[in-house]
Order: sequence, then C-alpha cells, then structure tokens
Amino acid sequence: MFLHKYPDSPTPLPTYPHTVADQAPARRPAPQISVSTGAVAAVLVGGVVLTALLAAVAVTAVSVAVAAVVLRSVLRDQYRR
Repeated sequence: MFLHKYPDSPTPLPTYPHTVADQAPARRPAPQISVSTGAVAAVLVGGVVLTALLAAVAVTAVSVAVAAVVLRSVLRDQYRR
C-alpha cells in the first residue's frame, strides 16, 4: 500500500554532446598596486592616534562614573542627617 510504484521500463537519461572549447579565455593581468612607505606610516600613525583617543574617552567615562557614584553617596549621607 505504501510502497513506491516504479515504471516497468524506465526512460533513458538524455545525452548531451560534450563540446570542447577551442581556447581558454585570456586572463587580464591584475593592476599593480604600489604602496609607499609614507602611506604605510600614515595608516600606522592614524591607527595609533585613534586608539589613544578611544582609550582617553574610556578613561574619562570611567572617571565620570566614579565621581557620580561618590557624589551621590556624599549627597545621600548629607540628606539623611
């Protein structure tokens, strides 16, 4: 009842003729990219400067957060008295 029913004579698969390309397409050479030492130095200096700025922002944020906690604690103690 649940078995598959196969045809008595299966039809053959279609055959496609295999054609060989006459010649492989010509590859264009990649353009030469020249990187000067000045460009490399500029990228490195830019990365160092951006990293330093990010670290300065992080340190400032932490110090502001600590100051806010201390100020809140001082004001709360003063309000209770």
